[in-house]
Amino acid sequence: MSLTSILFNIGAKKSDRKRDAQIPYPAGVQQWNDISYGPHGKENLLDVYRPVGAGKCPIIVNVHGGGYVYGSKAIYQRYCMDLARRGFTVVNFNYRLAPRWKFPAPLEDLNNVMHWISKEGQWFGDIDHVFMVGDSAGAQIASQYAAIATNPDYAALFDFRVPDITIKALGLNCGMYDAAALAAGKRTATAKDYLGKDIPASDPRLQVLGNITEHYPAAHITTACCDFLRDHAQPMADFLRSKGIPVALNCYGKDGDKHISHVFHVNISLPEATQCNDDQCAFFRSYL
Repeated sequence: MSLTSILFNIGAKKSDRKRDAQIPYPAGVQQWNDISYGPHGKENLLDVYRPVGAGKCPIIVNVHGGGYVYGSKAIYQRYCMDLARRGFTVVNFNYRLAPRWKFPAPLEDLNNVMHWISKEGQWFGDIDHVFMVGDSAGAQIASQYAAIATNPDYAALFDFRVPDITIKALGLNCGMYDAAALAAGKRTATAKDYLGKDIPASDPRLQVLGNITEHYPAAHITTACCDFLRDHAQPMADFLRSKGIPVALNCYGKDGDKHISHVFHVNISLPEATQCNDDQCAFFRSYL
């Protein structure tokens, strides 16, 4: 792991612990924890959350962020339970991290989660109404997986079979979306850890935008006034609209609101996070 990624891990872990120490677990939510969905031990575990007493709710799959090198379902548990209390079944999972595991390991794991939902989801959710959210690196992974799931020619480039399950809409939060650009030029520490040195920007599997078709899911794209990836939101929204895909784009907070920054929506104690998550869930309900 690069020094940059090591420092990122240390800083992110400290920040997440400080945030979560101030947030109680949302009440009124059932949870089933540490369910195996794949062959990679702790890295292939998932949780399921659902409102107490609810029937088969529409399903939200959460793809956590962390620059491909950090993150887990544990630090997204409060956020995902908060989504669940809005009337959804939420699947929150671990995936394999860089630098030990390189691209496309997270996509393979997400695909295995979708297979698990296709097989088991009928017992706890409405598998005819599946949505997906992701933030930061998780937004990139979710956006790429949606392209794979809706374009058979693109899916054929990967060594896995996509299940017969439809993603009704996406929630893309504080992300970047052009994988080829991530790989191009002088690679950042993140790109080196995730892509290694052997995958060129010309690799057809990285051509995400070029493989988005009119069948791509509707997208609710969010960013924040002080999100360091803010400049990626508008271009993605414009690109999807150019393909005829329904898009909602929201930027939360005001200039100078430094606490309304990257992945602010996970800090469910913030009014702006509540508004963002309400808006995204309302967007999903419009596709029920």
